[in-house]
Amino acid sequence: KGAAIELLSEAYKSRDKIALITFHNDKAQVLVPPTKSMALTKNRLEAMPCGGGSPLAHSLMLAAQTALNTMKVKQDVGRVVIVLITDGRANIPLELSMDHIFTPSTDPDSKDGMPSRKFLKNEALACAKKLASVKELDVVVIDTEDVFTKTGVAKDIATAALGKYVHLDKADSMSVAHVARENIRRETEE
Repeated sequence: KGAAIELLSEAYKSRDKIALITFHNDKAQVLVPPTKSMALTKNRLEAMPCGGGSPLAHSLMLAAQTALNTMKVKQDVGRVVIVLITDGRANIPLELSMDHIFTPSTDPDSKDGMPSRKFLKNEALACAKKLASVKELDVVVIDTEDVFTKTGVAKDIATAALGKYVHLDKADSMSVAHVARENIRRETEE
C-alpha cells in the first residue's frame, strides 16, 4: 500500500494516470480504474484487502485487458507500463478465477483437486507472453520473493513478457516505489 501511495503521488505530479489491480483470494480485481484522482485512489487503497490466495495469471490477464481497453478508448494514452509487485507464488488457477471451478483433469500433476506448481507457473507464463505481444505495453516485475526460498517465477514472468526484472531483498514501500519509478521513467523515455 505504501508503494502504491508513493507511485500515486509521482503520477499525480507528472499528470499520468494510474490504475490499481489487486489480486488476492480467488481472483484479481480493478480496485482503481485508470484515473488522475488522488483522492479516489487513496480512499480505495486504504480499504484494499490483503491476504488469501494469489491468482497471478488472472492478475496478468486483467492488467492486459485494462491496458488495452484504456488505449482503445482514450486516444491520448502514450505508453502503458504494468508494474507487477509479486513474490511469484501463484496458487489459484485462471480457470478458478474466471469460472469458480478447477478441472483437475487439465493438470496431470494435480493433487487433491488442486493444480500443481508447474501448472500454475506455466499458466502465468502464458499470460505474460500475451503481454509481450502488445507493443505499446511495457512490463516491470518487482520480485519480493525471499532469496532462501526462491523459485524464479517472477523472473520468468518478466522474461516471458519481454519486461524488466528487479529483485528486492528488502521489499519496503520506499524501495518498491523507487524501483518502480525509475523503471517507469526509463520505459517512457525510450
